Amino acid sequence: MAIKLVHYVNQFYAGIGGEEVADTKPFVADTLPPISEQLQKQLGDDFEVVATVVCGDSYYNENEASAKEEILGMIKGFDPDFFIAGPAFNAGRYGVAAGSITAAVKEELNIPAITGMYVENPGADMFKKSVYIVETKDSAAGMRKAIKSLATLAQKIANNEEVSPAADGYLAQGVRKNYFAEENGSTRAVEMLLKKINGEEFETEYPMPTFDRVDPQPAVEDVSKIKIALVTSGGIVPKGNPDHIESSSASKYGRYDIEGIDAFTSENAETAHGGYDPTYANHDPNRVLPLDVLRNMEKEGKIGSLHNYYYSTVGNGTAIASAKKFGEEIAEYLKEDKVDAVILTST
Repeated sequence: MAIKLVHYVNQFYAGIGGEEVADTKPFVADTLPPISEQLQKQLGDDFEVVATVVCGDSYYNENEASAKEEILGMIKGFDPDFFIAGPAFNAGRYGVAAGSITAAVKEELNIPAITGMYVENPGADMFKKSVYIVETKDSAAGMRKAIKSLATLAQKIANNEEVSPAADGYLAQGVRKNYFAEENGSTRAVEMLLKKINGEEFETEYPMPTFDRVDPQPAVEDVSKIKIALVTSGGIVPKGNPDHIESSSASKYGRYDIEGIDAFTSENAETAHGGYDPTYANHDPNRVLPLDVLRNMEKEGKIGSLHNYYYSTVGNGTAIASAKKFGEEIAEYLKEDKVDAVILTST
């Protein structure tokens, strides 16, 4: 008898639309969408994808408790033996939803449950210790490999085979496993040290986490005497998005002159961001980047001055390496223009 599997996807991969339907409530698809059919093909005859459960990214994240309960009920109704969510790639809300429902299925339905996403997806950090998360590329360009990796891991788990991050491509969970080694620890340590000294490759037995620490700067003593700049990852750009900043996975940022502009309006600015409903930001961009308030504070003498340029990019899906590069370049501009403090807004 085939292993019954339920698949979870968001509104986009269900084929019903994008951001405009991200508030879609949970439902069971009438027929398997193409992504579920791809998964079925990779899983083979030992599995049967019996249903695809769909939920909009915004709806799940804004109603997590009730959405989770409703989706669990739908999944339970099919009496499945296995569960797979995604892959979510680098879509933040999708990743959080996929991780959340996968963890809930594992804990409450007590069946194997896995998902997949890009290592920098916020859902990866949130749930990698509690569920298997297959590492994927940052976009659907890696769909074929992601589906195959999910299917391969599912098959191994179903067959009670031993799995590991190195062999099966899932994010390390920080689990230590005891084993008997042929050589004692001191011998292995000396051998690794010698390889390191000689520039040879070696693999540590205890990888350490990498933390990016930034020391806070001293507090501003007198705000009324400083120059303040505006920086945002909320995607506020001049009307028409002249630099064509991408709505997701941004490859650039913009530097824009606001000298003589007292406030953003729907006529002179908009958002390029594709990770949230742009309606209210486009109607009043000051909601994301408060130019109007700071101009008033400048006139009232509450701040020394507002810098004549603001800097903007889109944080949605943007790689950490790109964001770091943007920050370093923007910081050079700010230092050159003798800016004393920055107000950084997101979404």
